[in-house]
Order: sequence, then structure tokens, then C-alpha cells
Amino acid sequence: MAQSIKLADDIMKIVRRESELQSRSVAGQVAHWVRIGRAIELSGHFDHARITAALAGQIETTALTSEEKEVWLDSFVEKMGQPGPDEKSYFAGRRQLGLGVGLDAAGNLVRGKTASEE
Repeated sequence: MAQSIKLADDIMKIVRRESELQSRSVAGQVAHWVRIGRAIELSGHFDHARITAALAGQIETTALTSEEKEVWLDSFVEKMGQPGPDEKSYFAGRRQLGLGVGLDAAGNLVRGKTASEE
């Protein structure tokens, strides 16, 4: 029985592109990658718990296999793109004061609006 799943837009863009290159349907491409991912995890050369431990700083990345390092790097880059609670609080305070909160696409300083400006 077929099931529907939701995937992020960036993942779907990759799946669509690859499915066209490989002459597969989108569902066929996802199924193909699921089978490959499962085979890698079962191979003994890949342990997701080790990747999680490396992301948490519990083991060195040098202890990871090359396959694990690739997944670790993707996860690390994704996590670094998400602000933590301290960053959110810091920039909320700057926005309230009308101070700089980042750069726009042209490299210009973006300022927050003070309560009186809103």
C-alpha cells in the first residue's frame, strides 16, 4: 500500500533533479535512495549513533569512517545554519534597540526597528 510523506522543498529539488538524470520517477528515486541508505547502515561501515555522538562533541570526527564523515558534515552544516536560543535572545534584544541584526544580500547592515518605529 502506497503512503505519502512530506519532504522539505530543498530535498524535493534534489530528488526531482536526480530522478530526471537517472530516468526514474520521483517516487522511484526516493525508493532507490532508501534502499541504498539502508544497505549502507547495515554494512557495518556506518553507524548513525557515532555521527550523533560526534555532533554532540562526545567523540572526535577523526574516529568516523569516510561515509560517516559525509553525513556528519551535512548535519553539521545544517545545524550551524540554525540559530540557538542564546542567539535568538541576543538578536531579539538588538532588534528592540534598533541595532544591527545582520547583513542583506548586498552586504549592507540590516537594523532592527525600535518599538517606537513599529
